Amino acid sequence: MQEQIKNAKTLEELQSLYTATFGKNGTMTARLKDMKNLAPDARAELNRENTELRELFKLRQSDLENAALMSGLAKQRLDASLNPLPENRGTLHPLTQVLSNVSEILESFGYEMWTGPEIEDDWHNFTALNTPEYHPARDMQDTFFLENGNVMRTQTSAIQIRSMDAHGAPIKMFGIGATYRKEMDATHTPMFHQIEGLYIDKNITMSDLISDVREFLKRFFEMDDVKLRIRPSYFPFTEPSIEIDMMWRDNKWLEIMGAGMVHPNVLRNCNINPDEYQGFAFGFGWDRLAMLKYGLNDLRQFYDGDVRWLQKTGF
Repeated sequence: MQEQIKNAKTLEELQSLYTATFGKNGTMTARLKDMKNLAPDARAELNRENTELRELFKLRQSDLENAALMSGLAKQRLDASLNPLPENRGTLHPLTQVLSNVSEILESFGYEMWTGPEIEDDWHNFTALNTPEYHPARDMQDTFFLENGNVMRTQTSAIQIRSMDAHGAPIKMFGIGATYRKEMDATHTPMFHQIEGLYIDKNITMSDLISDVREFLKRFFEMDDVKLRIRPSYFPFTEPSIEIDMMWRDNKWLEIMGAGMVHPNVLRNCNINPDEYQGFAFGFGWDRLAMLKYGLNDLRQFYDGDVRWLQKTGF
């Protein structure tokens, strides 16, 4: 039987031998049924023979299947000159790509990422940020107020408050997330994204702020150097407050971000002694940075969900 198995030329021939041996009426099947009448030594020999035959069948089957596969491959022909089918690959959304890039840069500077809730209470969104009740930012035309008195977060500065409440000082963090305001045009949407940085420690100065911002912009826009313009501004949570403009490729000044030294009242609200610690904060919309980096002029294109636009722009 072993020689017959080894000499089988086709899978069909091997299958016939297997059926004749281990089938319902096979020779080995009959012998196994009569095993109870055999002496112990004879039973052990029969078990050994049964195992060997089954292994031999498996090995021969594997050899014949491999031979059939190789024979089929040898008959195939591949025309390497044919053009491949067009590849349709998915990619990360450009805003996701920008967020990843920004986060990587800031983390390399030693900033730690924080997040926070999008529905905020009055304290974290306004009061702790030194925003009195009469401030225009509380006006209904800007803020989405909820029935329980909470608001849809208008700025990610609320994350700074939460981080200082939890961690105290010193702290070096950046917060990311969606923010909500009643705005809608080519450069504004009711929901947009912000990234804000905060660095609180002893002997932190405005020079440290400008240095970090300059290096960040150089890396993000992949430029050897950037020309910045610093303008005085006003934010209730920083003093002094500044706006930072950058000279763009067409020699025009573009507003990039707002920043400033953290107001002493904000530090006090977070139980940090402003006589011992000071620091800076900065904030920008990563949607706007994405517009600049990819040369877009309408923020709403990011949210249209038009795959044709993504393909056309190379994302």
